[in-house]
Amino acid sequence: MILILLKLELLKTMRSTSFAKSALVAIFLAFLAVILLSYVLLLGIFLKEIIEKGFDSSDAYATLSGVLIYFYLFEFMYRYFVQKLPVMELQSFLHLPLKKSRIIQFLLGRSFVSPLTLIALLLFAPFAFKEIAPRFGDLAALSWLGSVVMSSWSLHWLMLWFKQKFEDSLIGLGVVFLVLLLGAGSNYYGWFNLGALMKPIFDWSLTSVFPPIIMTLVFLSLYRLAYSYYYRNAYLEDLVEEEEARFLNQNLGIFNRFGLAGELANLEWKLIIRHKKSRTYLTLAGFFLLYGLVFYTSPQYRTEEGFSHLFVFVGSFITGIFMLQYGQLFLSWNSSNFDFFLNKKGGIEALVKGKYLLFIATSILCYIVSVPYVYFGWDILLIHTAAFFFNIGVVMHLVVFLALWKPKPMDLNKGAMFNYEGVGIAQFLMIIPMMVAPYLIYFPFAFLFSQYAGLLALAIVGMVGIIAFPYLSKLSAQRVLSNKYQISSSFRQEL
Repeated sequence: MILILLKLELLKTMRSTSFAKSALVAIFLAFLAVILLSYVLLLGIFLKEIIEKGFDSSDAYATLSGVLIYFYLFEFMYRYFVQKLPVMELQSFLHLPLKKSRIIQFLLGRSFVSPLTLIALLLFAPFAFKEIAPRFGDLAALSWLGSVVMSSWSLHWLMLWFKQKFEDSLIGLGVVFLVLLLGAGSNYYGWFNLGALMKPIFDWSLTSVFPPIIMTLVFLSLYRLAYSYYYRNAYLEDLVEEEEARFLNQNLGIFNRFGLAGELANLEWKLIIRHKKSRTYLTLAGFFLLYGLVFYTSPQYRTEEGFSHLFVFVGSFITGIFMLQYGQLFLSWNSSNFDFFLNKKGGIEALVKGKYLLFIATSILCYIVSVPYVYFGWDILLIHTAAFFFNIGVVMHLVVFLALWKPKPMDLNKGAMFNYEGVGIAQFLMIIPMMVAPYLIYFPFAFLFSQYAGLLALAIVGMVGIIAFPYLSKLSAQRVLSNKYQISSSFRQEL
């Protein structure tokens, strides 16, 4: 049965009109995965020396077991963003005369065959036989390694169940933020030492075989949990019914007064929260709002004269991150229905203006959410205010200008991680407006007068851009119209 399913997958891939492109992408990703896993193995080989020198520790095992829990918290985070769900592939198998249980088992088993599965094994196996085996014995090393690896593998099944059930809910977002808080905040703010609390559990595996046995049972139980959930909801309409009901009427009422452009902005918002890639960008934007905690809480970025010049970039990043992420694929989001806007009177102008409205609204939201950073000083609020005006007055138009350079088609249903559909060289240049443009205005005034004069100049230039918004947005619309046939032709290419 498994061989039949593998044969069907191979035939589907080989019969695709984009087989050559898919094969080249697969080869490149496989090569990249081999390189990254090689680095992980190399890190594992020298992990003992790195711990002893980096942490100034005489007992590498004690130090590692004291921080091992943070590896799992980090793994939970990157699996949340990187690990793919096998849901959409169900449509390729459900019509076949095969048992539903076999299909689910095949999809779950294939999802387990991933580079993510090898990370814990490659990282900790060399350490186990290099450090633990000589000190505590081979059996202790195997028991410890088994506990560590089975714990990591258990997260695979937990994440399959968790993402499918809670990814789009406040519960899921709350759990992810809680994990982030436990990982980054517990030690930094001195609440409690989570590593020290969990260390006895890892030490137990050195003297007993029960920990790996228990973790194996946990592994099997979580597999059963994921399997049961997917089996009960093994139809696409069951798996997406709750999501569609949740977001069916999610309009942003502030757009209603802007006519057709406002309607398209509302539609764009619905598309953002209904599709995986755009929703991932939205989630990442929420996490990046915490970016300021890395810099604003560090004394090394504070000077006697005032604040660090780096804060200008941090403020621009925080107040404009979603605009930068989503705007870099300005028209690619609409590649599947671009012809509809071409054939509608005023459709292109309304589409472009609607996207601008969405960028402005999300930037305002990011700015409002970032206001509590005033806790670290009133100068932080001034930086965010100046950066906000400059973002919506200048940077927004620069991002759109670059994004309109040879836009590429994109599949909305695919995830954001390691997905380069719609990405060209222009997207790699997007960081330039965010990094360079503010400093071109800020530095001359900051060096000649003061830092606050630089912020004032930044805000004034941004306000001038806001006043000129009707003219600048019209230029973007005209650029789309002048290249409409070339853009439409490129969007018709099969992904």
